Amino acid sequence: MKWNGRRSSENFEDRRGMSTGGKTIVGGGIIGIVILLLNVFGGENAQMLTPLLEQINQGNSAPTEQRILSTAEIEEGKFIEAILVDTEDVWEKIFLENNMQYKRPNLVLFTDPQETGCGTATSAAGPFYCPTDQKVYIDLAFFEELKTKYGAQGGDFATAYVIAHEIGHHVQTLLGTSTKMRQMQQGKSQAEANKLSVALELQADFYAGVWTHYNQKMNNFLEQGDIDEALSAAHAVGDDAIQAKIQGRIVPESFTHGTSAQRKAWFMKGYNTGDINQGNTFAELR
Repeated sequence: MKWNGRRSSENFEDRRGMSTGGKTIVGGGIIGIVILLLNVFGGENAQMLTPLLEQINQGNSAPTEQRILSTAEIEEGKFIEAILVDTEDVWEKIFLENNMQYKRPNLVLFTDPQETGCGTATSAAGPFYCPTDQKVYIDLAFFEELKTKYGAQGGDFATAYVIAHEIGHHVQTLLGTSTKMRQMQQGKSQAEANKLSVALELQADFYAGVWTHYNQKMNNFLEQGDIDEALSAAHAVGDDAIQAKIQGRIVPESFTHGTSAQRKAWFMKGYNTGDINQGNTFAELR
């Protein structure tokens, strides 16, 4: 993808090499919970974990430490910032076209534990959006894991897809969809609540596709193979693909993010239509 020449963003925070203290989440059971709920584009599940993370991370915080970033890390940061800038420009345009005002979220890069509105983020958390502080948190090590552990093709647009998905959760927060979904989950069985979570996640994939559609028109940023990279990433993080790889069996009632086929289909629907009004993933639950 073509990304050079973008403006800077006031909402980009590069905290790599900086720790805000707190205790790292350790232990097989807790890591298992974090990976299942957060590591595959955590989305709104991050907020569900807040009470648990707060209990785990009680204690005195360590002093803040910082190191100098390498030239390669600085370049990586510029790339991530360019994606953030493009999401800002696209969603401001979409919101304006629909007589709404877009509030820009912050994007935080980190390597060491960070305190967030949803608890302490560690590298095990992977990319996630925290609705409490309206920030996206990303440890770039996740993208190597996406290739080596989950079998994704990799590439720069795979990274862009993941970020666009998390920004999609911010859009849902601004539109009130996330709050409505959590209200709908109340009193439901776990299986029914999971279906609502799947709908929320698939809509974030749809919004990632809508962003791609608009950004191509605005910046002509796509290159050959970019969409394939996004689809490969979407396939790798489908609930069915992950369960088959990690536990050797598929349990549909435990899905929280959608199958590989669903994730790819909703991303492509957003990309092909560019119409936010066609992203009612909750309609399929009726």
